[in-house]
Amino acid sequence: MKFPAQLLAATLLASAFSITSRAEESHPGWPDSDEFFEVEVWPKVASRTCLKCHKAGGDAEDSHFVLRDPQRDPESGKALDHNRGIFAEFAAKRKGGKSLILGKALGEFEHGGEEVLSSDSTRYRVLAEYVRQIRGGTRGSASSPVGKGAASGPFFGNVEMLDDGRLLRRLTLSLGARLPDPAEESAVATGGLGAISPILDQLMDEQAFYDRLAEGFNDIFLTPGIDDNAETVLSYEHFEKTRLWYQKWDFSHIEDEQERKRAGWKLADVYRDSIEREPLELIKYIVGNRRPFTEIITADYIMVSPYSARGYGVFDEVAGRFDDPEDPFEYLPVKLKALTGRSEQTNQYSATGFYPHAGILSTFQYLRRYPTTETNRNRLRVRKYYEHFLGIDIMQLAPRVNDAAAITAKHEIPTMQAADCVICHKTVDPVAGLFQEYYALDGKGIFGPRKEGWYEDMFPPGHEGEALPEGEKWRALQWLGARTAEDPRFAVAMVGHAWYILTGRRPLLPPEDLDDPRYPARQRAYDEQRAELEAIARRFAAADFDFKLAIKEIALSRFYRADGLGIEVKDPARLAELDDLGLVRLLSPEQLERKVKAVFGDGWGRLTEQFEILYGGIDTKEVTERIADPGGAMGAIQRMMANEVACKNVALDFSKPPAERLLFPNIEPEVVPGGDDAATEGRIRAAIVHLHHHILGRRDSATDPEVDRTYRLFAGIVADAHAREGFEKNEIYSCTAERDVRFPDPHYTVRAWRAVVTYLLRQHEFLYE
Repeated sequence: MKFPAQLLAATLLASAFSITSRAEESHPGWPDSDEFFEVEVWPKVASRTCLKCHKAGGDAEDSHFVLRDPQRDPESGKALDHNRGIFAEFAAKRKGGKSLILGKALGEFEHGGEEVLSSDSTRYRVLAEYVRQIRGGTRGSASSPVGKGAASGPFFGNVEMLDDGRLLRRLTLSLGARLPDPAEESAVATGGLGAISPILDQLMDEQAFYDRLAEGFNDIFLTPGIDDNAETVLSYEHFEKTRLWYQKWDFSHIEDEQERKRAGWKLADVYRDSIEREPLELIKYIVGNRRPFTEIITADYIMVSPYSARGYGVFDEVAGRFDDPEDPFEYLPVKLKALTGRSEQTNQYSATGFYPHAGILSTFQYLRRYPTTETNRNRLRVRKYYEHFLGIDIMQLAPRVNDAAAITAKHEIPTMQAADCVICHKTVDPVAGLFQEYYALDGKGIFGPRKEGWYEDMFPPGHEGEALPEGEKWRALQWLGARTAEDPRFAVAMVGHAWYILTGRRPLLPPEDLDDPRYPARQRAYDEQRAELEAIARRFAAADFDFKLAIKEIALSRFYRADGLGIEVKDPARLAELDDLGLVRLLSPEQLERKVKAVFGDGWGRLTEQFEILYGGIDTKEVTERIADPGGAMGAIQRMMANEVACKNVALDFSKPPAERLLFPNIEPEVVPGGDDAATEGRIRAAIVHLHHHILGRRDSATDPEVDRTYRLFAGIVADAHAREGFEKNEIYSCTAERDVRFPDPHYTVRAWRAVVTYLLRQHEFLYE
């Protein structure tokens, strides 16, 4: 059942009312109280305010009003039923003639959380209406038009899907850095969408897929963005004798002193690069070997290369396991022994004798990328842990504190006593304590406990209500990783990462502003997307956390394949619902560079060197978010790319035998437009159709308006040239196929085709995905 936006607004935005006076009023338009709880109270009030404290591990876990988090509970339906029952019970209670639950929300009746709703807020009105229904016993008719969105009809109604051929091209470019081969195109033309699944399986076994995977998770974890040189992740205290091995490398065979210095600098750079890659290589190893993706946070090993193995001091032990001990970027899994310092006090205690690896969470790179301070006390690490592995922005727990100075003056330990602080710190601080063995602040590394012992003015180490057993302290991150892997939110978060890799966008967050006229539409969009992610997460978990399955499920979903609307839509609510649907994004500099190489056989070479940051790339340190919308500088780079790539490739392509050409396999420069020769025009149009397909992925007919436009451009340039007497009969030097040999262009057609390719490279279909 759906709920009209105007009825919702009229009801919720009415003036404040007393529960007693409204108890007898009848509102037949509302649904029954059970449905009202599910579609109004839970998403708008309970999950956003009450659940923060009234749950296991929350500040109000000892009260009688304890809720279950459906996103954390494997049986989310039963959790919601439990919460509905608790709310119904308390909504019926009164104290001193007033509603108990409403009074608590206003900070009355000794509510430990103090005021969480204001009496004039929409959330309070939603809760008040629920209380009225419970106490008045009002039940709406079965056809009451209440729902989660303002627009009516199926969510994907009139949404057209990308055709199978274009979907195939999108996926091979995105995941494999290549165009589909003829066999794949034929299979999809015959078998449709069902034929894409086995192609994806093959595609995800190619090296380009693993490079794309590492690139995507580099955007997420940002581990290369550490301060200082990469070898500083290896603690001076524990790797003093091995981490700078490259400084002693023998370059005596190089006679020139400056050349020896450059060789040493290059060795150091490659060594540092090999260290930085280790967390991403762990992901590639897990996915490539179809290991459970839970190992991203539970793996009891790290990945090392021949170079980084030297830094860890384990090269002699593992050298025989490498295919090529001199390849700095070959990686294999290794368990480090417990760290040994320069004194007994700095030795790492381990019941097993090994470093307590916990996937990426315990890697030196991750811990150094998100360091701690005396005031932060590991809380940054906790924030990133929740964001990366559970898909939760922990800052959403924090209420806005109006008078921090007053709170500090009132409480000796505000983070443990003030309701505004406890709501967040009761969750954050126990997890912060799990990182206490990685607290070193001396700038020499990340391993080592705080010299004065862990803080006593923080909640003790644990995780969401479960205390860390004393005997598990030495392996606290492994303990945390095991619990995280069992949490249903972990699977959803990992599917969210797959979503980001494929779409370039984070999953939607629930809308916050209940008074936004588009709130119901935005909530419906969130609900639909969330339901899809959770469904994929369940299948992902059932498949032993096979990350490739998550990628495939998203790639074949209607959310990813959505391509536009089949009819004109003017309803603002419907447009708001569909705002994040489908895939339209500016290609990153890395993706655009790979696309140029896939289409032309060679890249431009300037997008990942000169212009990477200027074109919206990241450096994982200062620049950590990609630019989604191009500005003036990016537009200039697009023009440069189009001009230079066309200049480089058109004459070069014509210089090859027709069977080897990518751009012009079926036409020669001697074919000149003009006159009434229909056959000549047909050949030119066929060449344009091929270019449209090869460069843009379009499947136009020879009479398509876009082909007409391109034909007029080509013919017009040739006509302009012939209208001038004595035009140059050769292509310009900078665009020749061979250095210092100008390519013949007596009819000006080569330069006209170059203009056509430049034009196509500026099109939306090439620059965007």
